[in-house]
Amino acid sequence: MSLLNQLFNRGVFGTKCKTCLNLAISRMKLLQNKRDVQLKQMRKEIAQFLQAGQEAIARIRVEHVIREQDIWAAYEILELFCEFVLARVPIIESQRECPPELREAISSITFASPRCSEVPDLLQIKNLFTAKYGKEFVSAASELRPDSGVNRTIIEKLSVSAPSGEARLRVLKEIAQEYNLNWDSSNTEAEFSKTHEDLLGGSKHVSGGAAPSQAPAKQGSFSSSPSNGAHSIVAADIKQEPKYLHAPRPLRETHTSYTNEIQPSINDDKAVAVSDTKRETRPKSSEILERARAAIASAERASAAARSAAELVKSL
Repeated sequence: MSLLNQLFNRGVFGTKCKTCLNLAISRMKLLQNKRDVQLKQMRKEIAQFLQAGQEAIARIRVEHVIREQDIWAAYEILELFCEFVLARVPIIESQRECPPELREAISSITFASPRCSEVPDLLQIKNLFTAKYGKEFVSAASELRPDSGVNRTIIEKLSVSAPSGEARLRVLKEIAQEYNLNWDSSNTEAEFSKTHEDLLGGSKHVSGGAAPSQAPAKQGSFSSSPSNGAHSIVAADIKQEPKYLHAPRPLRETHTSYTNEIQPSINDDKAVAVSDTKRETRPKSSEILERARAAIASAERASAAARSAAELVKSL
């Protein structure tokens, strides 16, 4: 029974593998044709932006063009790998381990299957090879281990990293040459040559320009001898403050006559008020003394009456 099961499983694996490979090849061809039309339209739009002088928009759009071109190139390589594996399906069925000459093709298809969502047939092929060679073989290809054997071009084309400035500049020049544009690439080259530090260096120039304007004020505060220490700085700051206090001198000089006339009257009024308050305080103090004397006299009378009453009680 085991031999029959193995023969039956081999037939099932071969049939499923051939079906999935054929579907993947036909689907990738359709996607390549679709991308050809899209790339032509996108390149034409970028040429229009370059002609209109909108290089900033063209620099952004060219990244999408490069991404689509990379996927198109990856599909072309995967299509060749699928055709190669399709022709060797009988060899794969007859051997338990992966043949060395097919290792690169199978590992590349396994690596690309989760990264090419538009071709779901590649995931089915990956599942078939997982059942055939085990999870360790598939994980080695997915994690790009040293012995995985994944094609280097497939790794680069399916990478999610942004394209370099040189690649974007090269594609822009190709588009300008394709549409016969007299495009000056000096501004774009300068923009792509900037590093992140150069792009973030604007604040440094601003701070450098603001420093000379503050230098004269600092020199005035430190002009004294170093032996004084912090006291010399405080003295310099205090000396500068009266300048702002005595600034409106002309206004005082224009109104000197008017203020001189008003000041005597104000002084006279103050003198009268002070004299009135003194007069008011004197009667009040005399009244208080008289009341105190009356209270003392009444207390003495009361004490005398108490004494006389005590003497009467003793006599009785």
